[in-house]
Amino acid sequence: MPKLFIVTGANGHLGNSIVRILRNQNHLVRGLILSSDSDKMLKKLGAEAYKGDVRKKETLEPLFDYTNLNQIPEEIIVIHSAGIVSISAKKNPLLEDVNIKGTKNVADLSLEHHVNKFIYISSVHAIPERENSEVISEIESFDPSLVQGAYAKTKAIATQYVLDQVKNGLNAIIVHPSGIIGPYDFGKAHMTMMFEDYLNGYLTSRINGAYDFVDVRDVASGVAQAIVSGKIGTCYILSGHRTTLKDLFDRLRLLSGKKLRINVLPMWFARFTAPLAELYYKIRKLPPIYTAYSLYTLESNSYFSYERAHIDLNYVPRPFDETLCDTMKWLVSENRIRPQKVIHFIQALKPFQKL
Repeated sequence: MPKLFIVTGANGHLGNSIVRILRNQNHLVRGLILSSDSDKMLKKLGAEAYKGDVRKKETLEPLFDYTNLNQIPEEIIVIHSAGIVSISAKKNPLLEDVNIKGTKNVADLSLEHHVNKFIYISSVHAIPERENSEVISEIESFDPSLVQGAYAKTKAIATQYVLDQVKNGLNAIIVHPSGIIGPYDFGKAHMTMMFEDYLNGYLTSRINGAYDFVDVRDVASGVAQAIVSGKIGTCYILSGHRTTLKDLFDRLRLLSGKKLRINVLPMWFARFTAPLAELYYKIRKLPPIYTAYSLYTLESNSYFSYERAHIDLNYVPRPFDETLCDTMKWLVSENRIRPQKVIHFIQALKPFQKL
């Protein structure tokens, strides 16, 4: 009998990467997307597209209806990856509606329909920062007052709700990705935009700072393995490689073969101009590359440990250079890096192998 996988946020960067892995394993996948979204990608991957809104519980009911299937599913597994990732300094009501109310709706329906497993995509931002460079590992309870930023607070609240529902019988497992990068980002998240703008010659300045970045495909693989060997009621950090922005841009320049100079802005200047940067990208109708909150994040403690995931899920992130190369190749394949800007290195890169 088949297993039925329900993936919310299926058109998102992580969501569509999870769908790719599940479909490569020949699983039956239902992907939830917004009514305004295109279903072309899911159809191309061989997944069923369901349109709805996590904020509206009634629109989610069809996801759990398997009466139209030839066989009753052996298991129903829900992967809740829908959410808004925000580096904005301003509080947005939509952030709470989607990240908190939406998670409650999906978790409650999963409990009502007795799903076999529920995987919630939280964030390392839900975990309180430790002092200095002390390694950050998983915690057992979440308090929004202990984390900084509107996004982090919504993820802390939602994560605690899911853990509370475990006590009521929800077979939930929680994963905490760090900063997700890599191919298949059709929604143009801020890190992908940073790569794109730099390689196209638009981004000529940076700041000092560091963060932990993880390949989206490694997170998707970690989620898939959590279904198999993850422990109910357990949280897993899925981090990657902590790197400075200096090292990141040095690697991009070296790997691409592009002789792009980049200036270093003092932090005081970046903080002063952050509101203007948000306005600039708002006019372009694109996610901002840096904000006051992202500047805070780049100065925060980002020493995350994935030891628990390594032990339980056999999780090991791929080399950082592989992620950077594949991201560049994917951007080329999507025509998001202008040909005249890649002529010096495109021949050195093997074509991106799409899944």
